[in-house]
Amino acid sequence: MLALIQRVSSASVQINTETVGQIGKGLLVFIGMEKGDGENEADKLLNKIMSYRVFSDKEDKMNLSVKDIEGGLLIVSQFTLAADTNRGLRPSFSSALPPQEAEALYQYFLNQAQSQYGQIACGKFGADMQVSLVNDGPVTFLLNS
Repeated sequence: MLALIQRVSSASVQINTETVGQIGKGLLVFIGMEKGDGENEADKLLNKIMSYRVFSDKEDKMNLSVKDIEGGLLIVSQFTLAADTNRGLRPSFSSALPPQEAEALYQYFLNQAQSQYGQIACGKFGADMQVSLVNDGPVTFLLNS
């Protein structure tokens, strides 16, 4: 399971011009699921995201997590993270978790995030979404469960 996290000043996701999720300061989290991923990987990745120190402390060092700053999480499914780009000029999605399984795992991930942390917003699995963000830094990391 993969997560591309971006430290943001603000972020939002729209579907058909309707804003379905938005946060202020926090993390924009794109989630990609690969074959073999399950609840164990989701739990590990969520713990890593919530504890990953990407926010500056008083000495301007990245020592604070999203929990520490009480920031928001905007969680968006993005199957393209699971693409195999090793050959040719067109990505292969053969390593991505099939859509039905991926949607169930994405929902599990959201439920776990909401039960552990209150400031959660999200996109809609499989929807054509427009994501807007103000990347703070820029600070972007690719995490793996």
